[in-house]
Amino acid sequence: MRWQDLRRSKNVDDRRGMSGGGKVAIGGIGVVIVVVLSLLTGRDPGEMLSNIQGMQASTQADTRVAGPRPDDQTADFISAVLGSTEDVWSKIYAENGARYQPPSLQIFEGVTQGGCGGASAAMGPFYCPADQQVYIDLSFCEELRDKFNAPGEFAVAYVVAHEVGHHVQNLMGISQQVQSQRGRMSEADYNKLSVKLELQADFFAGVWAHNAQQMSNILEPGDLESALTAANAIGDDKLQKQSQGYVVPDAFTHGSSRQRMYWFKKGFDTGDLRQGQYNDIQ
Repeated sequence: MRWQDLRRSKNVDDRRGMSGGGKVAIGGIGVVIVVVLSLLTGRDPGEMLSNIQGMQASTQADTRVAGPRPDDQTADFISAVLGSTEDVWSKIYAENGARYQPPSLQIFEGVTQGGCGGASAAMGPFYCPADQQVYIDLSFCEELRDKFNAPGEFAVAYVVAHEVGHHVQNLMGISQQVQSQRGRMSEADYNKLSVKLELQADFFAGVWAHNAQQMSNILEPGDLESALTAANAIGDDKLQKQSQGYVVPDAFTHGSSRQRMYWFKKGFDTGDLRQGQYNDIQ
């Protein structure tokens, strides 16, 4: 993938080397202690909590390893991909008379805290609508290559673009419409809605790739196949087969390998948002 000349995003929060993402939640007992101390000292408890958390974050920030890191190039690559998604979606929104509001992206290590609560590297990359932020532990890039047999930079770019696709869905109000149905139907039926949401995010990733190629000529031979390999590797049917030896379609949450490959490829081939309307996804 030709990414070296891409614009780097300024919306990257690099928290590598920080314990817990540089943020610690104070439990109930801790809050009680702070309140008691505030009564004894006459200080505002909210101010004391804020100061304590600030000291914790500062202490944790000091754990960052000094000097260059082995994964610095990967972090630079992620920033370049995010910058490309910003340019592409800004262009698409402008063509439709609107202004794109880009997400931020947090690079963390091990565990972190965010708008959707605590998270760990085991969860893989994800998007949190509460704080409009994409989260990624860079170890996932190695996992995609070694565990899922999906090597190549463009495979990682596809995953990042997929998570940004969820942000686009959030901006469009699609995510909220789906979320409003939770609890109103069976788990199996809700899973079907969730699958459509994921497949549309794959389609949006393809739309990004289509436009990024036109704008910046990013693709090298084998890149498209690399993304399709990744889409195939993380299909629900393949993951279920690997983990439990059989497939349960009613438990799908992201779509089958065939579906994920199809919708990413359709987005890439057409570059047309009208070809991937949520209600038309299947």
